[in-house]
Amino acid sequence: MRKIEKALLICGVFLLSSTPGQAQDVSANVTLSTDYVFRGFTQTDHSPAIQGGFDFSASDFYAGSWASNVDFIDDTNIELDLYAGITPTLGEYAFDIGGVFYAYPGSPDAAGEQDFVEVFAGISRAYASVSWDVKLSYSSDFYLETGPAWYREIGVAFPLGDSLSLDGRFGSSAFDDLPAADYEDYQLGLTLSAMDMDWDLRWYDSAITDSRVVFSISRSFGD
Repeated sequence: MRKIEKALLICGVFLLSSTPGQAQDVSANVTLSTDYVFRGFTQTDHSPAIQGGFDFSASDFYAGSWASNVDFIDDTNIELDLYAGITPTLGEYAFDIGGVFYAYPGSPDAAGEQDFVEVFAGISRAYASVSWDVKLSYSSDFYLETGPAWYREIGVAFPLGDSLSLDGRFGSSAFDDLPAADYEDYQLGLTLSAMDMDWDLRWYDSAITDSRVVFSISRSFGD
């Protein structure tokens, strides 16, 4: 079943990227960070990360890829994500519906397969200068074949000036087959846009990991 999910998502990426008859945009991004934190957990053993990706969009459709170095307890050292989705709107509400294939090329699978697929649905809206979003993600067989997993998150962001913004997020992970592993994570960040780059200082914490502060510099090209 997992191989079928991967194949469908990869096919979706290529189908979206070849959508004819629509205005198409391609952009790229690169990030340097003091740590890579995913849902409260460091993915680089508290070490720096170099990340980057490419994005394609055509009307309400998008597809892309993103990669980062990682440092797990085994020989896994690369994460490669492929994703695709649609972003329809209804009045003042914006939706985001799609899927992500998380791949770890060359990773050992003695403890279980590390690659997994998630599907997601989100909704967002802006009220004056304040914006909020809610998102639900689901995997039928999460990382290391731990079974069905859900991730619920909510975020809010508002500007502190022309180039400075503050945002916060709360997330909740739930595992159908491992309810004792359920946990929550939090983050609060300041982002400054200057010199064609985003300078981000962010605090992460969770119910089962130590808090940490991460600094990153990002730049986008072609958007």
